[in-house]
Amino acid sequence: MTTLTRRYRFASSHRLHSPKLSEEENCQTYGKCNNPWGHGHDYVLEVTVGGPVHPGTGRVVSPALLDGYVRENVLEAFDHRDMNRDIAAFAERVPTAENIAAVIRQMLERGWSSVFNGAVLHRIRIEETRRNSVELRNE
Repeated sequence: MTTLTRRYRFASSHRLHSPKLSEEENCQTYGKCNNPWGHGHDYVLEVTVGGPVHPGTGRVVSPALLDGYVRENVLEAFDHRDMNRDIAAFAERVPTAENIAAVIRQMLERGWSSVFNGAVLHRIRIEETRRNSVELRNE
């Protein structure tokens, strides 16, 4: 299988806070990320697509098609948004990097097969900070 990875950027804010934990547990678990007013990050999203190289185009998928799909299905929803308030998936879910990656994968998978015939969504990687990134692979 050949893979193609594209990188995207978006800015979002969030607060890491679980209603299932006490205030003290939230502070211990999330530290400064539990700030009641939230905080923001400049995220880097990597989307990796895998599949056979098309003999006519020499590509796994069209980068322009992938860019448009990611923009429409993810970036428009996340960029310059408060995840806790603006993204329904985080109404009951803490917007940790792990959960953000999982939600983005779900958003991309919704119409994937009808757009990318034969190519698979192989990997999602979210870089929240230089020290913190999460990767999900469809193995």
